[in-house]
Amino acid sequence: MNFIRPELRAALWRWREALAGVALMVLGLWWMLGPGGLLGWVGGALVLGGLAQGFVGVQKARFRSGGGGPGVVQVDEGQITYFGPLGGGAVAVADLRSIALHPAGRLAHWVLDQPGQPELQIPVNAEGSEALFDVFAALPGIRTERMLAELQNRSPHPVVIWSRGRLRPEHQRLH
Repeated sequence: MNFIRPELRAALWRWREALAGVALMVLGLWWMLGPGGLLGWVGGALVLGGLAQGFVGVQKARFRSGGGGPGVVQVDEGQITYFGPLGGGAVAVADLRSIALHPAGRLAHWVLDQPGQPELQIPVNAEGSEALFDVFAALPGIRTERMLAELQNRSPHPVVIWSRGRLRPEHQRLH
C-alpha cells in the first residue's frame, strides 16, 4: 500500500541528491548548535559537505528529464552506448569531438560526434540518460550551467554545448 502519490514520489526521486544535501546540512547544524566540542567541528564539516552535495544535486535534478523515453543509455568504462528502437551506437568519451543539443519537435536529443564515426543521437529522456551528466561534467572546459540553461530553454535551433578545440579554422572570422 503506497501512501505517497506517484507524482510526488517521482519529484522526490528527481531531487534526491539535493534533498540528501539538505539533510546533511540540517544534521550538521544540529550538531554545531548542540553541546559543541568535537561534534561542533564535525557538524561544520557536514554543513560544508551538505552544501556541496546540495549544489551538485540541484544541477543533476535540472539535467534529468524524467526518463521513459525511447531507448536505453549505458555508460561503462569510458564509453557511452545507446540502444534505441530504430538505431543506436557507441562513442568513446576520450574520442568525443563535440556535444550538441538538437530540438526535434517535442523530443530533444543529444548529438555526440566523434571522428570517423556517424553521429550518435540520444533522446534527452532516454532511460538511463541521467548518467550522461557525470560524463559531460567531466569534459575539459564544459560550462555546466550553460548546458543546463540550454536544456531548460529548449532553443528552436541546434546548440553546440561542448567541443574539443575549435569548430572553425583560426583564419576564418565571423565578421
